[in-house]
Amino acid sequence: MKFSLNTTVIKPDDNKEIKNAVILLHGYGGDGKDISMLTLNWKRFLRNTVFLCPDAHEVCNINPVGFQWFDLSSDDPKKILIESKKAENKIKEYINEINSYFKLNNSQVCISGFSQGCMMSINVGLTSEESFNCIVGFSGKIIDKKDLGVRLKSKTKILMMHGEADEIVHPNNLLEAKDFFIRNNLEAETIMLKNCEHHIPVEGSSAALNFIKKNLYSS
Repeated sequence: MKFSLNTTVIKPDDNKEIKNAVILLHGYGGDGKDISMLTLNWKRFLRNTVFLCPDAHEVCNINPVGFQWFDLSSDDPKKILIESKKAENKIKEYINEINSYFKLNNSQVCISGFSQGCMMSINVGLTSEESFNCIVGFSGKIIDKKDLGVRLKSKTKILMMHGEADEIVHPNNLLEAKDFFIRNNLEAETIMLKNCEHHIPVEGSSAALNFIKKNLYSS
């Protein structure tokens, strides 16, 4: 099992038939193993689901033992948009490999991410020709609302959460994302997590699990 991105793979227990996939995209400077910790609880409730946690395609500029979906050493929005689109294409290629290997289609796949991984999940999920089962984002934002608005192709359901005390990615980004979803008639839920900084608390993990379970098992 070899994919274009180095991947931490968590298969169902007891070799159960794989009917769904959850793809988890890590944040800036992290890796697939970091975000795979979410699956320790989730896999007990999401049977017949394979979890795939890829490392991003670039080594992180400020943390050489971690990875990045795009470079943040420059705050030039045009450069960030260009680099994020390159990452978007890498992830779409990767998802095609996943679907082919496990004989799935996007309707059986949830794409989720934290921070920079959340940003990529939204862009990939909403610009793909075929809608995904759902998108779950933690502590991220929409990279470029104007650009995404003209490239929308999917009506994938979305859950987006953010800590109200986040000092890394400002929580106002959740409100801006909510406004974008409403204006574009997207089915989305947003949750502002009280007393939460830039991480995924138990409350957020539980809300995500319930949302994913509801959508994967209703399709």
